[in-house]
Order: sequence, then C-alpha cells, then structure tokens
Amino acid sequence: MNRVAVLGSTGSIGTQALSVIAANPRRLKAALLTCRNRVDMLRGQIDRYRPQGVVVERREDAAELRREYPGLHVFFGSEGMLEAIGTMEFDVMLNALVGISGLAPTLAGIRRGGIRIALANKETLVTAGRLVTQGAAAAGVPVIPVDSEHSAIFQCLSGNRDNPIRRIILTASGGPFRGFSRARLAGVTASDALLHPQWRMGRKITIDSATMVNKGFEIIEAKWLYDLAPGRIDVAVHPQSIIHSLVEFEDGALLAQLSAPDMRIPISYAFSYPERWAADTRGLDLVGLQSLHFEAPSGEGKRSLDLAYRLLRESEEKGKDSGAVVFNGANEALVERFLGGRIPFLAIVDTLDELLARHESRALESAEDIAALDLEARAAVAQRFPE
Repeated sequence: MNRVAVLGSTGSIGTQALSVIAANPRRLKAALLTCRNRVDMLRGQIDRYRPQGVVVERREDAAELRREYPGLHVFFGSEGMLEAIGTMEFDVMLNALVGISGLAPTLAGIRRGGIRIALANKETLVTAGRLVTQGAAAAGVPVIPVDSEHSAIFQCLSGNRDNPIRRIILTASGGPFRGFSRARLAGVTASDALLHPQWRMGRKITIDSATMVNKGFEIIEAKWLYDLAPGRIDVAVHPQSIIHSLVEFEDGALLAQLSAPDMRIPISYAFSYPERWAADTRGLDLVGLQSLHFEAPSGEGKRSLDLAYRLLRESEEKGKDSGAVVFNGANEALVERFLGGRIPFLAIVDTLDELLARHESRALESAEDIAALDLEARAAVAQRFPE
C-alpha cells in the first residue's frame, strides 16, 4: 500500500489522481490533500478518501476544518505546506500545484527523502532544473514526470537508459489556435483560448497551450530530465494528441508512446512504475484513426519555442539559468492579466520576447535567488501593464 500526498487535490490533475487512487484501493491510499480556496470541494474529498492530513491557504479555513474533523491534521499557508511535507507519512508525492508555488514543495520533498516525486508542476524544472536534479540525485529521490509528453519519453526510455539518444521529439496539439494568423489572433478572447480541442486542463495551463509557452517549458524540462543539449530536442505539432512523444536512438529507431488523451494514464504510471496497473481507460482504435497527422511548428506559437531554445543555449554556453525564471514568472503574470481581460492575447508572447531580450543572464545559487528574480519578473510585467 503506497500512501500518496496529492498537492493540488482540487485541480484537474489532482482530481484525476484521486480517481486513480479510488480505482486501486488495495495499492494506493490518499494520505495528504492540499488546496487553496476550494475548501468545500476539499471537504468532499476528506469525506470520501479519509486522508490523515490536509493543507489549506487560509487560517480561518484551517480552524473550521479542525472543528469539523477532529483528529485530522490540518495545516495552512505556505509554511504549513512545508511542515506537512516534512512531518506527514507518505510514500509518493504528486506535485500538481500551478506555477512557481510548486517549487518549494518539490525541494521540501527532496530534503525529506525516502519518497517518490510524481511531478506534474512544469515550473519546478523550468525555474530550478539545476537545483532540483542535483538535489534529487544526491538524496536518491526519483522524480517521475507526469506531463503526458515527458511521461511518454520516460516510458520510451524504460529499459533503454544505457542506449545513446539521437534526439527526442515532443509532440504538441497546437492548441485551439493552430494555423491562426497574427491578425486573426488579435481578436481572440480568454473564452476562446480556454476551448482546448483535446485536453481537459486547468485555466492557466490551457492558456499556456494556446500560446505554446507550455511547449517551451517542456523543452527546458527536457534538458534537466534527460541531460540533453538543445539540438537534441525537437517539437512536432500533432493535433490528434495520440502520439504523446517519441525518442530516436542512435541507430535511427524511433520509439513512441500512444494512447487516448487521458491524463489518468501518465498519473497511474507515475504511481505504479515500474509496473503497469489495469485501468478503466479507453483503448485506441488504430484502424478507425486511419492516419496520424504531423506538421512543423509555425506562426506565433513557434515564437514561444524559439524563446525556450534561446534560453537553453544560454544555459549551455554560460551556465546561467536566470532567463528561464524570467520566462516563467513573467508568463504567469501575463496569463493572469489575459484571463482577467486586461491585456490582449498577443501581448503575452510579445512581452515575454521584450523582457527576455533585455534580461542579462546571471547564475542562481539558491531557491531564494530564484524567488527574488521571480518577483522582479512580475514587477516588470506590472510596470508594463499597471493595475
């Protein structure tokens, strides 16, 4: 029986993770659940899954939960999150938090040791890939990716770790605006951008898919997960979202992982690795598919990828990773403004390009350095787009 901490249990990944736990009652037990504001939803999860502890954002919510659930360990705030990770008993930590808020819990899990980290928080590796990978290796903490694309690569590499890789190919759906011209993108709204054609995701990552910033993040993640130079990381647009990514080995052989677009599959694999467990997921009708379509990234979406490649080359040449922190922090602030109707869609990548062009890269020695630079990036966005 593996006890699971689900960080972000009321979000899209978190709720699907709980469905995986429910489908495997003899193998998995929810031990710790966390949320920010959806406390009523969390109450339902407490009633169903009976965790030993929970974390909420506000002191007032924590006080109410303590009254309602005597014996439940209740923590609150960012300090409470770190205390829960350090003191509660669990074997697997799924980090499904959104944004850079997921970094400190990942580092806390590494410091704790003796657990497996199932990582669905892209921003952890984007902002602190060097710290996280070095720390996890030193602590002997396995980090298993939950993103569908990086889970696919992880699966393709299972049993092939000693075989040299020629390149990996990350697939991208292209989001809701695939093929749109810049003129057509000028008028799109947040409601338009949230209509992803294949995946059910949270609001922030759905916008990142529409700008293809999420694919830029995955390019940066690939460097840290697989120790690959930028020239060994490619992207192909695959709108059907059936092939989730591919690995090409030195002999020219390509291995791909295929499945229906269902996040329960990579979540389950991160929990079960190296085993595979039966699941109530839809199989593929390959004959019915008839064909699988691929195309090169183009248009405005490609700009996000170009930014990521630029940052990786800078990291390779100078050993300085600060640009990725600016990329992430500014993007979070810009997406929030776009979702609030305060900036147009095109302003997201336009502003990222502008800020990164002005940024002078520097070495980052600690999580505190990363947090300070993240605040600088957000302040630059606030200066450009005041409240």
